[in-house]
Order: sequence, then structure tokens, then C-alpha cells
Amino acid sequence: MAFCPACGAPADGAFCPKCGGASAVPAVGLPENTAGALCYFGGLVTGIVFLAISPYRENPRIRFHAFQSILFNLAWILGWFALIPLGMLLPLGPSIVLSLCGLLICGGGVLVWLLLMYKAYQGLPLSMPLIGSLAHQQVTK
Repeated sequence: MAFCPACGAPADGAFCPKCGGASAVPAVGLPENTAGALCYFGGLVTGIVFLAISPYRENPRIRFHAFQSILFNLAWILGWFALIPLGMLLPLGPSIVLSLCGLLICGGGVLVWLLLMYKAYQGLPLSMPLIGSLAHQQVTK
């Protein structure tokens, strides 16, 4: 049990129930910019985790980053996997061109992923063209 440094009363929260002063209990949780960047770090997994954890799911900025992370990773994975059956069905020449497109999708996705994490850590939400508007719709619901 923590005690208030001002009056000595037991205090379990951020403020003392007796005098209203700040208690000795540290604030729980990550800063908003760190939590926003971590939404992107593990892709689908961390986006879902931050939507499930109580102090973060109420924050609209963190919810935006979590939804945008989930939608971006779904689009990235689906785009990449859509090329696999096409590469199997096409002859060798177009298949090589399609493989190069797959490398561009993979490399471009990594660059966008890093940029999203960097901007979220700076506290500047980068709203992607289609995915960002879908994420904003989910946050406002």
C-alpha cells in the first residue's frame, strides 16, 4: 500500500482521497507517442493488443494508430499473397516481372511501416489515403 507524501493517508490511485494531492503511486502506462509507435511495431498483433488493453483503448489517438496498423498490415499481407498464385499461373517472363513487383511491395511496405512508426513516435499521425479514413471511421464509432 502506498501513502500520500503530503498527509500520510493511504492512497492507491494517482491522487490522495483525503487531501487531493498527488500520491506516491506512479502513473501507470506508456506515453501516448510510445504506445502509438508500438501499435505498428508488431503489426496485427500489437494493433489488436492495444485495442484490448484498458487504458489505451479509450484514447482516440492510440485507437487510430491501432486500427491503421491492423488495416495496413492486412492490405500489405493480402497484396503480397495475391501475387503468389499469379506467379504460379503465368509463364516465366511475366512471372519474373511479377516477382519484381512483389519485391517492390515488400520493400515499400517496410518503408511505409517504418515511416508510420516514426511519425507516431513524433506524435504526428500520418493518415494513409484509404486506410487512414477507414481507421478514423472506426475511432469515431
